[in-house]
Amino acid sequence: MLPGLAADSVVISHNPSDPDDVLIELYGCSPETVTRAVQRATRAQPEWLAAGAAARSAALHRVGDALEAAHEELAGLLVREVGKPLTEAREELTRAVAIWRYYAQLPQEAPGTVQEPTSGPGLLLTRRRPHGVAGLITSWQFPLAAPSWDAAPALAVGNTVVVKPAPEATACALRVAEILKGVLPSGVLQIAPGGPEIGAALADLADVVSFTGSSEVGTAVVCAAASRGVPARLEVSGHNAAVVLPDANVARAAVDIAAAIACCAGQKHTATKRVIAVDSVLPKLREALKQALQSLSARDPNTTEAVCGPVISKTARDRVIQARDSALASGAHVLAGDTRVRRERAAGWYVDPVLLENVPDDHDLNRRGISGPVAVLSKVMTFDAAIRAANSGRYGVVSSLHTSDLEKALSAVGRLNAAMVRVNAPTTGTEFLLPLGREKDSRGVREKERATMDFYTSTRTVSLLPAVSA
Repeated sequence: MLPGLAADSVVISHNPSDPDDVLIELYGCSPETVTRAVQRATRAQPEWLAAGAAARSAALHRVGDALEAAHEELAGLLVREVGKPLTEAREELTRAVAIWRYYAQLPQEAPGTVQEPTSGPGLLLTRRRPHGVAGLITSWQFPLAAPSWDAAPALAVGNTVVVKPAPEATACALRVAEILKGVLPSGVLQIAPGGPEIGAALADLADVVSFTGSSEVGTAVVCAAASRGVPARLEVSGHNAAVVLPDANVARAAVDIAAAIACCAGQKHTATKRVIAVDSVLPKLREALKQALQSLSARDPNTTEAVCGPVISKTARDRVIQARDSALASGAHVLAGDTRVRRERAAGWYVDPVLLENVPDDHDLNRRGISGPVAVLSKVMTFDAAIRAANSGRYGVVSSLHTSDLEKALSAVGRLNAAMVRVNAPTTGTEFLLPLGREKDSRGVREKERATMDFYTSTRTVSLLPAVSA
């Protein structure tokens, strides 16, 4: 049991590739412990802001340096705790370091603007000010990069931070906190491990809230924040479509789409869940996807060749198998992905990437999808029908289009109802240099890049006029 943690709920984190390997077992925080963490952060925030832009910038650079120094250790921990393939784990660490160094520049940004008054002498100013304490409720898919996307800009503009990690990624969060001890001032960045009740407590206490997870829980977080007039940002479910036109480079498109189905075992919010083939491209695309996915079968994430590792839990694996069987019972057939567990990897929560065809329109896989390496292939006859099909889902994270027709590519950019449109690229992959948001039920204000400054600060208007003689 960690010092200061109350015995309310037990947090257990297993190795998905070897469930008997328990990384961590501890009592999570109680809501009272979260209250004390927020109080410490509240006390630390004025001094953190008053330290000035140069001090905050230097501190964020030190965080990047500390993470870089622990690169291989943390990459190994990512593999062990969430089953992320080694190559991708190393890439996540590299990205996390780059994120902290990028946002280390943010404190030097102008804190506002200056305007001339409409009449008479004086100045009209805008000044950005931090909200206070940022509560970050994070998911396990990117245990280091995703919290960095939120924590780094929140700290850069003068907030302090309390992070509630996903239980499945608790060991990663606590190890980072140990590495950063002494790098940041006391109380500036704290970890509050635990279950849903801890996230709820943080949403009820923080001055600004960022949430990553399911749309159902996200709705509750937004309601809790809205009831207090507190800004909240959500990153929730994706049901992303990849559209392939007859003029596409089919071999290249199949490689990109297969990777977007299989990487991180299909558990990213940007994973491809629907593949929409237009007219005559279907037969060629079907065969290319089958071959590409067969080469991406689930394997030990400790190998550099692995693209698809285990899913995060037995429940997640069972959900994939049940969805596949349900679709088959409804008349679908499997193009790729035998979900039977192989003997040599029976200990882990492995499932091969699954591609299904002829799935009924009203099946869950066509309506919202599941977290796992499962996708549906379907055919439409026209480009317009493909756009309608891609836009038909509840969620709007990302859509991809594969074509060599520039006119259709530009048309799709304006018509696809997703926050990100990627042409001749997989749905997976985001750039922290660009703002990222969500459409429809995926919801969410823009984040990353300079858009985070708007979210993690409030803008105050100041009128500075000359004194009038008595």
